[in-house]
Amino acid sequence: MAAFLRLSVAAFESKYVYRTRHLLRLRKPRGSQCHFLRERGCAIHPVKPVQCAAFPFWPELVASRSAWNQAAAYCPGIGSGPPVPAETVHRIAAGMRGNYPGMYEAD
Repeated sequence: MAAFLRLSVAAFESKYVYRTRHLLRLRKPRGSQCHFLRERGCAIHPVKPVQCAAFPFWPELVASRSAWNQAAAYCPGIGSGPPVPAETVHRIAAGMRGNYPGMYEAD
């Protein structure tokens, strides 16, 4: 993602990533949309991580109508396009449980 955005890894990480003891995770602005969501869609679509590819079918959104509706307020893809079968949504969400979407092991 850093190379795609023409940033050094250090600059990308400083701006968009936070570390835990063993993992790196993309930051999400508090109470707002993704850093990379633009009017015309995802600014890093060709290199987006699993966290993004699975959105909006995250376990916490699938499990809560309120959370789903909050995400729909800023996500232009929710409610557009062909319907996704419920079993597909639940399979995607179940595959993310315990995997901490968007994380990868730190060096």
